Amino acid sequence: MTSIWDGTKVRLRGIEPEDWQAFMRFDQFSADMRSVDLIHPPRSAAGYRRWATDCASRPASDDEFQLAIESLSEQIVVGALSTTNIDRRAGRFSYGIGIGRDYQRRGFASDAIVVLLRYMFGERRFHKCGVGIYAFNEASINLHEKLGFQVEGRLRDHEYFAGRHHDVVIMGVTIAEFTERYPLPDV
Repeated sequence: MTSIWDGTKVRLRGIEPEDWQAFMRFDQFSADMRSVDLIHPPRSAAGYRRWATDCASRPASDDEFQLAIESLSEQIVVGALSTTNIDRRAGRFSYGIGIGRDYQRRGFASDAIVVLLRYMFGERRFHKCGVGIYAFNEASINLHEKLGFQVEGRLRDHEYFAGRHHDVVIMGVTIAEFTERYPLPDV
């Protein structure tokens, strides 16, 4: 049996101190930073090393975590994801994902999301996953639709950057919708 953290193309793993260079490379592209989160002020190489070391030494949590996405074939970091907005009472959570520019459109994001959802639905007993995607990020909206997420709404003029306000598309998938496409593995 392979690890629950292995997909067909990627492995989700903890961030290691030596991963700092990959994340520094990813942050060189403002459009990529913005599509994942927002543009942060420049950080020094020492700042990236400290950040990666802090991530590597942070105590583990069952439901809130940040992971590196590693290509199985090349064994290099191609992106990262993190869980957010954990609501154990209601059984829902969110996540954010970013894939480095050189690794986009190769199936890494979809594989990483499936691995994450199998864990959160199958092991942590969550019922629903919701994501907020900038309306201009059509590639991410299309990816999530292909994975079974449904558009649940739109927050108009919700985020501000690049000199104006932007809409956020809210999408969600329940465990039943997910497992219809991606059955949970047998024990």
